[in-house]
Amino acid sequence: MKRGIDLLFAIAVIVVMGWALLIVWALIRFGSPGPGIFAQDRVGQHGKTFTCYKFRTMQDGTVQLGTHEVSQSAVTPIGRFLRRTKIDELPQVWNIFKNEISLIGPRPGLPVQTDLFQARQARGVFEVKPGISGLAQVNDIDMSDPEKLAKWDARYIRLQSLILDLKLVLATIRGKGQGDKTSA
Repeated sequence: MKRGIDLLFAIAVIVVMGWALLIVWALIRFGSPGPGIFAQDRVGQHGKTFTCYKFRTMQDGTVQLGTHEVSQSAVTPIGRFLRRTKIDELPQVWNIFKNEISLIGPRPGLPVQTDLFQARQARGVFEVKPGISGLAQVNDIDMSDPEKLAKWDARYIRLQSLILDLKLVLATIRGKGQGDKTSA
């Protein structure tokens, strides 16, 4: 059931918003040097690495760190808007098509975030697919505190249901939670 909802969401984004995604890509490309899409290795289900796609929100060449570790000055003007509205996450529909992530689940971390990897591994978080948004994100829990994040991720797994996922989708659309914040 969850996979079917994920696919319906991904198809709806492409069909309904495909033209808007192309405009966003063009604005990024012409707003600052570099690609419109940013690809980054992330840790997914069973601890396997996959390539996660997002609209580029930072200056090209910014060091690949966790969002909370990157200076705000590295974020482009359009990138600030894309992050605030969460539009930067929409290219991850490709990851949904590839069955690497779900719409809702724990946000995938970077391979270099070893503290987060270990905390999640200890709590069985890698047993589920990561997601574009999740319980921790709508509750303002970012990756700066790996233990706290892993506890919230494990809580999601314990409470996981179709109703909870729908509530989290609605909370994300309404803009609840800030997700990962960049440093000052």
